[in-house]
Amino acid sequence: MALTDGEALGDSFSPRRLLSSETVYDGRIWDVLQDTFEFAPGMKPLVRDYIDHPGAVAVLVLNDAGEVLMINQYRHPVRMNLWEIPAGLMDIKGEAPHLAAARELAEEADLVAKDWAVLVDLFLSPGSSSEAIRIYLARNTSPVPADQRHERTDEESDMATAWVPLDDAIAGVLEGLIHNPSAVAGLLAAAAARTGDYASLRPVETPFDVHPRLRSAGQQD
Repeated sequence: MALTDGEALGDSFSPRRLLSSETVYDGRIWDVLQDTFEFAPGMKPLVRDYIDHPGAVAVLVLNDAGEVLMINQYRHPVRMNLWEIPAGLMDIKGEAPHLAAARELAEEADLVAKDWAVLVDLFLSPGSSSEAIRIYLARNTSPVPADQRHERTDEESDMATAWVPLDDAIAGVLEGLIHNPSAVAGLLAAAAARTGDYASLRPVETPFDVHPRLRSAGQQD
């Protein structure tokens, strides 16, 4: 897709030079970094603080009846029980994103899937966090054997699950009833991809190279 000036529509890596970076808050799950960088030649360097996030994956599970798997989980910062899709952090060193997604699906929904594709990639809050999330479409699922299931604890201990028609879930998004960002993005992306019978989706092992921690050295500089 091209813009009016002929350039392709798409985000691009920036060549702006990083002058320094230091950790100003060392957290339990993520840190806060303070970066000083050159925005433009002759301009005073800019300083920005942001959350250094490991990134995440999420899974939009679709069955043969056109239903999506939704899970209900308590989220303390907003003091609400949210309807979401299975998701989790990319916090295991060296684990490929699609394998992290398969792990989270097994841990949160007791399911494994045979058919996978990349649904959508996004930055959740690029003005304040480096978090990148990849959402996958998973189909043709089967249950994890009972003796191999993950023991869910803390906020995950009382998660409810429901199979919801995709159109009903999309209506919930547009009516302001579903707020989780990966659920919103995944559901709307699935609705868009459905019009072409999901043929336009990328293969499951497509590199997640927009993720700040998965970029090549040239893109990092």
